[in-house]
Amino acid sequence: MPRLTDLLPDANLVLALQPEELAKAVLQVARSRLQNGTVHLSALFFDIFQGEPHAFGNPNVYPTNQRNQIELAVTEAWTWLLTNLLLVRDPGHNGGNGYVCIGRRAVAIQDDADFANFLAAAAFPKSLLHPLIADDVWIRVARKEYDIAVFAAFRAVEERVRIVGGYVATDIGVPLMRRAFDPDNGPLAKQTDPRPEREALAHLFAGAIGSYKNPHSHRTVTIDDAREAQEIVVLASHLLRIIDARMQH
Repeated sequence: MPRLTDLLPDANLVLALQPEELAKAVLQVARSRLQNGTVHLSALFFDIFQGEPHAFGNPNVYPTNQRNQIELAVTEAWTWLLTNLLLVRDPGHNGGNGYVCIGRRAVAIQDDADFANFLAAAAFPKSLLHPLIADDVWIRVARKEYDIAVFAAFRAVEERVRIVGGYVATDIGVPLMRRAFDPDNGPLAKQTDPRPEREALAHLFAGAIGSYKNPHSHRTVTIDDAREAQEIVVLASHLLRIIDARMQH
């Protein structure tokens, strides 16, 4: 049964961590302190401060003069876990007394890598994504379905170009992007822009589809990094917003 002082022996480190960083250790301790499936915040403070009888035998107790600050920092981390539904108010009568249980989201978090992935997902606002892909792509990234999220995002770009440009279902991939954004006669090329910029935009769309949509269409492509997936789908979102702007001209 780990104590917070076992995981983070240095009190100054506890105070230096941001709530979401401290939350990993707080969740681990909360899991170890479950009684009948629930735990109270006070259980985390039970045996970790100097001068308390029940702290006897703990070689890593925190200084008493830092107690208020440490309790505040841990409470912030606890609140972060509640906000992100990793801890959930106990649905039974004990919930009214501050007892919580482990949320369904936390079940999938078994190690540091899982927690890091969850942190990345929690820090990724859905508002960054174009409305056409926001709901589907965001939840897939949150579920660590990175390959599917990237494919879905760029399939949406391809479909949008096809619809706005007046193309048919057999118009696909890089050739479609080249035609739609052809600097001389492409329906999505903005003729008031300088020709080098029109050419660059055609390259951008063709390169993005060729790099992120086409490979997923023809073979298995593995993406296992949350940040990479987020950056890629934000690129797709940006391309969709460019298409929107072309529709207004």
